[in-house]
Amino acid sequence: MLSTITTVPIRTPRRVAEISWFSDLCGGDTEYLGVLDNERRANFEHSKDIVLNAERLAFDNVLLPSAYTVGQDVLSFANGVAPMTSTINLLTAIRTGEMHPPMLARAIACLDHLLKGRLTINIINSDLPGLRENPALRYQRCSETIEILRQAWTQERIQHRGELYQFDLPSDPSRPYQQNGGPLLYFGGTSEGARDVCARHCDMFLMWPETEESMYETMQDMSTRAASYGRTLDFGLRIHIVPRGTEKEAKAYVRKLMSKFDEKRGLEIRSRSEDSRSLGVVRQDRLRDELADEEGYIEPLLWTGIGKVFSGCGGALVGDPDQILQKLNRYMDMGFRSFVFSGFPLIEEAGECARLILGQIPHAKMSVLQGRTPATEPVTPLTTAELR
Repeated sequence: MLSTITTVPIRTPRRVAEISWFSDLCGGDTEYLGVLDNERRANFEHSKDIVLNAERLAFDNVLLPSAYTVGQDVLSFANGVAPMTSTINLLTAIRTGEMHPPMLARAIACLDHLLKGRLTINIINSDLPGLRENPALRYQRCSETIEILRQAWTQERIQHRGELYQFDLPSDPSRPYQQNGGPLLYFGGTSEGARDVCARHCDMFLMWPETEESMYETMQDMSTRAASYGRTLDFGLRIHIVPRGTEKEAKAYVRKLMSKFDEKRGLEIRSRSEDSRSLGVVRQDRLRDELADEEGYIEPLLWTGIGKVFSGCGGALVGDPDQILQKLNRYMDMGFRSFVFSGFPLIEEAGECARLILGQIPHAKMSVLQGRTPATEPVTPLTTAELR
């Protein structure tokens, strides 16, 4: 672990974090890792129950993931669940390239109005399902899509002349509820191209759990890149969490989670994701394979066994409340201002996290802290603006 901690330059100097939960739109919610659970499948009802439970427990936000797996289309689900919510934000994952950019801007603006400004966007830059694409093409497409969204949300016209897209359109159909720049953009990626896209365009750099030294090096690099564009970023951490009354109880619960695990079946499940061969996933695998002890820990409390089943975020904080809070405070001292938690099963573990952890951390919504969610209804073509 880092011997001394110095916070990297960040956009939100106030020592507060956005605390989010995770909903199961893509399958995987279970009582035992590596076992597909027929009682917790990714249908609308179960995914909706996870969101409403997270809202009842006072989480700030909830991540709605996107993947070509059995489950819920993210925009369809978000539009369906939005009217059922009243306080929680939706961190909605959008894979650039799946929708015509002006229509994507319009769809997001409509959802933003449904939520009255409680929308944040997780930009995904990866191969489209069924394709193996040139990385340079993906980065260009992602960058141009974000530029079009920004113009749609902040300018009178979309006037874009890029390598892939050329548009000259009025922006009225895509005017968002969040008039001060549109929804915040969260982004995660390890490659050089992905880091550049985030540094140039996005607001929150989302990371997966690694050693403190490794994450701090990445944060320093991203802060430097953003500064070269005259910008600052905030940093978020997507991580699983297993809090219990004692460390012994937490580790016992981890052993229960893995008690039905089969290596071959786990590999089959994790290989279904189109992102399973990404550089970020490879880094997670390398950490687990090269640094983990016989129980799967690469640092005190940081357990990597989840990566044997799920591509992507492969680490969990395991311990008693004081231990986990101490670790989260170290992360906040490093510059993290957002945590996206999850645990298995999702509904039950949200309750444990809320009971033992949530109330012990100063937390708030990033969209409110950064002045995006308006306090009163704005004037837009879908509210009270004069139609033209």
